[in-house]
Amino acid sequence: MDQPIITVFRSRLRADAPADYDTLADELEARARTFPGFVEFKMFSADDGERLALVTFASDDAEAAWRDDVHHRAAQQRGRDEFFREYDVAVCAVQRRRRWPDSGS
Repeated sequence: MDQPIITVFRSRLRADAPADYDTLADELEARARTFPGFVEFKMFSADDGERLALVTFASDDAEAAWRDDVHHRAAQQRGRDEFFREYDVAVCAVQRRRRWPDSGS
């Protein structure tokens, strides 16, 4: 059985990052959602300016299809050239998971 794959993307934007970063990020998220095996996308920002995106796909093959998408690859290059001061990407397989149900209260 395939395990979910979670990409942990930590980044900091450059001070001179082009203004269309958010537009491009929104377009990429919308595109990722169309890929078979997409599960979810979550974005968080810290007070110190670090950004954290968690992108989950249902399997390694589904994540690889997104990773290798030509539009995603072009955006990655633009990120390195124009947007990011620094970033760190970790692609993780879920080894163990425990969930507690929402009690509704």
